[in-house]
Amino acid sequence: MKNNTVVVMGAGMVGVACALELQRRGAKVTLIDRREPGQETSYGNAGVMARSSLMPFNNPGLWRGLPKLLGNQTAQFRYNPWFLARNPRWALGFLARARQSTFQETATALDALIRLSLVEHKRLMGEAQILHRLRENGWLFLYRSAAAYAGSQLARDTMDHFGVATEALDRKALSDLEPALRPIFDRALWIKDASSVDDPSQVVQAYARLFVARGGLIRQAAVAGLQAHKDKHWKVLDDAGGHLEAERVVVAMGPWSKAFLAPLGISVPMAFERGYHMHYGSAEGVTLKRPVYDTGGAYVLSPMERGLRLSTGVELDDCDAPPRHAQLELAEKAARQAISMGERMERDVWLGRRPTLPDSRPIIGEMPGRPGLWLAFGHQHVGFSTGPGTAALLGAQMYGDVLPIDPEPFRAGRFLSA
Repeated sequence: MKNNTVVVMGAGMVGVACALELQRRGAKVTLIDRREPGQETSYGNAGVMARSSLMPFNNPGLWRGLPKLLGNQTAQFRYNPWFLARNPRWALGFLARARQSTFQETATALDALIRLSLVEHKRLMGEAQILHRLRENGWLFLYRSAAAYAGSQLARDTMDHFGVATEALDRKALSDLEPALRPIFDRALWIKDASSVDDPSQVVQAYARLFVARGGLIRQAAVAGLQAHKDKHWKVLDDAGGHLEAERVVVAMGPWSKAFLAPLGISVPMAFERGYHMHYGSAEGVTLKRPVYDTGGAYVLSPMERGLRLSTGVELDDCDAPPRHAQLELAEKAARQAISMGERMERDVWLGRRPTLPDSRPIIGEMPGRPGLWLAFGHQHVGFSTGPGTAALLGAQMYGDVLPIDPEPFRAGRFLSA
């Protein structure tokens, strides 16, 4: 192309992966973010890349558990009623898409995106020379009772349908696989089609260093606005009074994409599934070999470079509402029943925001009626798992190449119109 320039806004997993992919396709790419790469939502996830993540939260099983969830007392789910009252388009749309037909469409789409991403992640890790951070021994779903395991039938049937490799474990088999866990779990499901890393933020940073080593530019500044410019170009404004011009721009700002696009008259039906994490030391000789998800305790515990990372469930609230630590307290109590954990390793609790659209699928593609404005956000809990696949799909769309997966489930026009 005559002027093959792109600005990618947002330096999380999705944005950095998009920058690398577009650079690979010959574009002159600038990546801009207010913070260093991998320091926002991508910083604090559980580090899991799993095909089991094809199960969205709004699946048909949601209806059975809804009365308990609406009680607003569980470690799995908390919400601010005023946030839901102010966002009925999202709330009603999210519930409406928990029906079987839409769930099947979403699971199919997410499975394709995750499978593509797993291949791309491994390629990028090799090129960035960080394969030592990768574990390919799966992860575990833990069930505290036979009834809890029986209640997971929909998830197990769905994984079977999509050919996700799993193995059911009894108490002894679980103890053999993860001897550090106390014998409080009746059953477990070993998700073998899963990988994990020991520090997701470091993975994003390594990808960003690869981008720079290949000639990419990273600008650390807060994006203040976006304007259509002359000759079908775009102007990206920053908070220091500077600007960048490019033929195309990519909005990959995760939960902040909604507010950023609003001044352009683009109304994104997005909610924020906030979550917390904390690192803990472990008793001598006590460790995990892979991440575990305690379905009853509603937390994920991951072995990280800095210790055991405890990640919580969902809290629906405004993007930048003050933190509330009730979920972390409940999750920590449950985790200490399962494994011997040391003291908290940080003073402050980390808070992240998972940007979720009503159908639990991201938007990946060009904005209708706005040539050159490309969107890559809304990845809910699976941005780390799906970032490189998102980049591969967006790059193929942008340059008119053979598409690696079906783009239809992710098109912007399902929620946004010219």
